[in-house]
This record gives sequence, C-alpha cells and structure tokens, in this order.
Amino acid sequence: MISPDADHLDQGLLSPVRAGTAAEAATGDPALLQAMLDAEAALTRAQGPRWAADAVAAVARADRFDVRDLALRARPGGNPVIPLVADLTAAAGEEAGEYVHRGATSQDIIDTAMMLVATRTLPCITADLTRTAEALAILAREHRDTPMPGRTLTQHAVPTTFGLKAAGWRSLVLDAQDRLRALRLPAQLGGAAGTLAGFAAPTGPHEGAPEERAAGTPAPIPATSPLALVTAYAEELALPAPHLPWHTLRTPITDLGTALAFTCVALGKFATDIRTLARTEIAEVTEATSASPASADTSVTTDTAPGTSSAMPHKANPVHATLVTSAAQQAPALAATLLGSLAAAEDERPAGAWHAEWQPLRELLRLAGGAADHAADLAEGLRVHPTRMHENLGLTDGLIVSERIAAALAPALGRARAKQLLTAASRRAAAEGIPLAEALADTLPATELAELTELTEPAELAELTDPTGYTGSAAALVDRALERAPEAPHA
Repeated sequence: MISPDADHLDQGLLSPVRAGTAAEAATGDPALLQAMLDAEAALTRAQGPRWAADAVAAVARADRFDVRDLALRARPGGNPVIPLVADLTAAAGEEAGEYVHRGATSQDIIDTAMMLVATRTLPCITADLTRTAEALAILAREHRDTPMPGRTLTQHAVPTTFGLKAAGWRSLVLDAQDRLRALRLPAQLGGAAGTLAGFAAPTGPHEGAPEERAAGTPAPIPATSPLALVTAYAEELALPAPHLPWHTLRTPITDLGTALAFTCVALGKFATDIRTLARTEIAEVTEATSASPASADTSVTTDTAPGTSSAMPHKANPVHATLVTSAAQQAPALAATLLGSLAAAEDERPAGAWHAEWQPLRELLRLAGGAADHAADLAEGLRVHPTRMHENLGLTDGLIVSERIAAALAPALGRARAKQLLTAASRRAAAEGIPLAEALADTLPATELAELTELTEPAELAELTDPTGYTGSAAALVDRALERAPEAPHA
C-alpha cells in the first residue's frame, strides 16, 4: 500500500497532456517553492543590509526544504508561507533571520511567486506556439490551392481549400500568442492590509552588521520610502512594479487565466478540425504515427508510439489532437473559477476566494503548456491527403456547387425560378444517385432549355459542376493571412 506521505504524489498519471513537458517542470511544487523563496530573498535584498540579504539568499534554495512537510504544516494557517517563513528564518540564522519577511504578508509572497512561475512558464508556451504557427504557415502555403469540401453544420457546403483552413488555425495561434505576450504580471507587495504600513521608515538605532549593534537590539527596517521599496522589490525579481497592491484587485490573475484559457481553446479548434478530418470515412488528414523529431527517442516501441491502441493494432489514433482537445475542455471552467474569485474578493484580503485561485491558475499554465507542446507536434507532423479531398468533393455528384449553378441560371430565369429548379434537380440527383448536371438537364422544361442552350450543353454543365473551380477568394485570403507576423513581445 502506498503511503499518503509519499514524495511527488502527483506525477501526471492522469494528465498525459502535460506530463513530461517544460510547463510541467516549471509549475511543479519544487518550482513554486523556489519562487516563494525567491520572493522572500528579493524582499530581504530590497530592504535589508547586504550581509543579511546574502545570508538569506544562501539558504533560499528549494532543495533545502521538505515540500511535503511544508504542505502539511500549511493546514493550520491555510497557506504554505507561514511554515516556510519559520523554516527560512531558522535556516538564515538568528541575526539574518530578523530580516526575513519584514513587513510582508503571506499573500505578498504567494501572489509574487505565482507571477514568477507564470513568467518562467510562458516562454515555454509561446515557443511552442511559434513552432505551431510556423508549421501551419508551411501547410497554408503548400496547400493554398488544394480544394476540399467546406462543411457547415456537419454537411458539405461549398468548396474551400486546405490552405485556407491552415491559415485560419494559424491566425488563432497568433491570437493566443499575442494575448500571452501582452500580459502584465506585476510583483505583489502591500503588507497586512495593502497599506504598506509595515514598511514605514522606522526610528531607532542605526542598521549594521550584528557585531556593530548593541546586544539584544532588534534590527530596524531600513529608512526607505515604502513606495520606493515596492519598486526595488519588483526590480530584484525582474517583474513590473504594481500600481497598487492587488490583494483584492485581481486583474493580473484574471488576465493571465483568461489568456491561458483562450490559448487552450484556440488550439482546441485546430484539434477539433483535425479529429474530424482524420475520421476513417473522411481521411483527409492523418497525424504522424511515429515520434516527432522534437521528442524522438530510439527506445520508442510500437506500444508507446503516438496513436497506438491498447486493443486494436490497426489503429493510429489522433492522439495529439485528442490531448489538445482535453485541455480545451478543461480550461474554461478553470478560468471561470478565477473570474468568480475576483468578484468574491471581499475587504482587503478574501477568505477563500484567493485560496481558490492557486490550483486552477497552475493547472491552466500546465494545460496551456501541454496543449501548445502537442499542437506543435501535431502541426509539424500532419499528413495531408489531397487525393482524398478531391474524392470527397465528388461525393455529392456536383451538389456541392449548386450555389454556383443558381448564380449562372439567375440572369436568364430570375433568382427565384433558378433556385426552384436547382432545388428540384438537387433532390432528384440525391434520390436517384445521378450527377447534378444530368438531373438539371432532365428537370428544365423544354421552353427554358431553349433559352439556356449554352448553359445546358454537357461541357458547360460539367464545368459549372466542377467543384475545384469554385473556391472563391480562398487563395487570396491565404495570402492575406500569411502577411500577418507575430507581434513582438512587450518590453
């Protein structure tokens, strides 16, 4: 039986979308603990003497602390900073320990740590989004003019091109990337109730090394303006300084959460289309069935190759698309929790609403990171089947271009009459399994046939019912879409 105190309780066994990704490593408990320690060390550097800051920094390493022990000891106070401060103070030593957590509150440290974790995770996500966008741009160019059925409400509509679909997916990826790069993730520092009162310039003995102070004299907080201290603290962490303490003004959290959720669902649209197009009866695309170059491993066997089924050897499941979809399904509810926590953030520190943010925000970072990783592999390894697309264009024997024929008949017959004839011919073609051109010729009355000699000639009808010649401005739209470049990261 496995002990509940076992190390690393969550190894991602039920979350293959993020298991083994850079985002998972950047958001794990050790990474979060290190971020809290970094926040504490930065606060000491910003307001304490150099010798104390050096002493705290020397011991502010996650591997010196027991994550599980901190988690269990967090229960009485409701957050892990309380036991961490006690342990860090003891590790720094009696003199330097006096400068640990001076004037701060637990929320200052956890909020700042979450911003640090996000700042360290986002480059992993945006790098994979760049890979995805670049691969989709290649597909869009290569298949700019590759015709395929356009589908609306699950049915064949009019022809489109695969290049236009790929360009659309890329556009969503760039939208996600732009949102992530525009985020402003500030440090948090407000003290007990967001007034910075605990950082007010003190009066009393001068500050110096332990041996320079009288025995038993407490070390004072340096005479630094609290507002200047906030700026110095943020600079130590390479984070933006907050305009105000945001203990209950949760814009950074909701902005981050919604941008991550958008990333998941934008990639989810790409994945959903791939899952549809990869169906056996459609088969217009397939995922790569071997390990991608980015994650290739010579030890990969047929049991662990992407898309393998545990029971059916013939299957090559669209596993990347499946896992991206799983992230897209989870993300909106997690973002909703963060939005709800903003509204519930009462007074100067909320009871429960702040605490409710921690896991959803971390999970969103993991899901977005995992989805971006799988989406990049999916886009880079996607196999496109133009022949199958052409075959599918012919499934309706010309019905897919009924709009085009109606437009050709309208000048002579009028729009209403042309639509009436096309509707009748389309139903006959579908019922009897004959080409639309044949059904139309049989449906037109003799008087109208005489008026439409040119349009009812077999060669003319064949041209009108050829779906490959009716893709509208798809190619031009692809060209326009590919003119868009990713926005530069904000300074």
